[in-house]
Amino acid sequence: MVPGKSAERMSMHRPDVVEALPRMVVDPPAVPASCRGRLVEHARWQWRPTDGGDPAAYAEQFLADHGLHLGDLTRPARHHRHKICGAALYLSAAAAALLAGSPPGAPNPADLPEVAVVVYAHTKPSTTHPNPPPPWWHSAWTESWTPRQHTDAISAIRQAIGRGEVYQTNLVGHASAPYTGDPIPALARLGRLPGARYGGVLTGPGWAIGCASPETLIEVRAGTLTTRPIKGTRPATTTGRTDLLTSPKERAEHIMIVDLERNDLARIARTGSVRVDELFAVRRWCDLWQAESTIRADIADGLGLADLLRAVCPGGSVTGAPKLAALDHIAALEPVGRGASMGTLGWIGPDHINLGLTIRTAAVDGNAVHVWAGGGITWDSDPAAEVAEAAAKTTPLRAALAPAQPTSQPIASTR
Repeated sequence: MVPGKSAERMSMHRPDVVEALPRMVVDPPAVPASCRGRLVEHARWQWRPTDGGDPAAYAEQFLADHGLHLGDLTRPARHHRHKICGAALYLSAAAAALLAGSPPGAPNPADLPEVAVVVYAHTKPSTTHPNPPPPWWHSAWTESWTPRQHTDAISAIRQAIGRGEVYQTNLVGHASAPYTGDPIPALARLGRLPGARYGGVLTGPGWAIGCASPETLIEVRAGTLTTRPIKGTRPATTTGRTDLLTSPKERAEHIMIVDLERNDLARIARTGSVRVDELFAVRRWCDLWQAESTIRADIADGLGLADLLRAVCPGGSVTGAPKLAALDHIAALEPVGRGASMGTLGWIGPDHINLGLTIRTAAVDGNAVHVWAGGGITWDSDPAAEVAEAAAKTTPLRAALAPAQPTSQPIASTR
């Protein structure tokens, strides 16, 4: 069995929050339509760096222990085993950086595990609740850095580009707010935002992650590897779409990430099979246009889940190029850890894997709700425009998480 004592530690959270989190039936991202509303937790494994060992190998072994054998993804199972439907897999940005052999960056501001695997079986659909959930409310957001600090970090990246250390680097900011009540309905609203290909909620003892991501980190299906990097954002107006399509800066930035993702897939693909099926397609997420490409390859013989995760994590669109050099700058410049954002969260079934990149993602622990947003920095980046883009990305998240009926009452202490 897989080692780890994270579940034991998680029981130390506020009892009222632990009690509140499971009240509402929610599905994690990328659950097949036939399984929605029918999942019941069968087994769980969580990991933090102090647990030691290789979390990718542990995750693969834990899933095998529960009937999901992923040591050779070219030979997927065709049927459920041991009544197991599938599993949700979550890796934080810090865990993904560790898999790549890079520093994990600043500490996670949210009290979450860095890796979680939850195995599910089926149950009958149920919409009944024994008690109405407590009302949700949060106080004002506290930002991890000021606009000036953000622009200073952008300038530092531009200087690193000028020295030839990187070509581009993604910078991410964080905000948090104390809360009371049940956060799950708010996180579920976030998961239903338009364009959320990976919309859903993953819950744990004393924590939860809500995802509205449109971006595929890696999909494995019928012997094919697929990634869909997103890079390039504009307001969802006619002018914004034209500006995105004609921007040399956005196209150059996007192409760099496409090349990075092609190289990542080449490490785990059959020789000569990597191809770009779609380049710089403009699609909508909420009130934003985003540029997306689709890269595919044929899977190499004998590839297992652990090696797959080591090859694609962390995602190139949220790190930069070259990836390892960009991660060094991220660790040096970002004052707060990326936590649940810029990692991966999705579904593992007997015959497929579908993992999203956790952009447009929020998390709650026993004390606060957390959101993150950022963007890629190149030599041509305008600092003011980059700060505005990060704010535009986080606005729909904060709107979805807003209390339905704001109150002027002071928030109760959570400590």
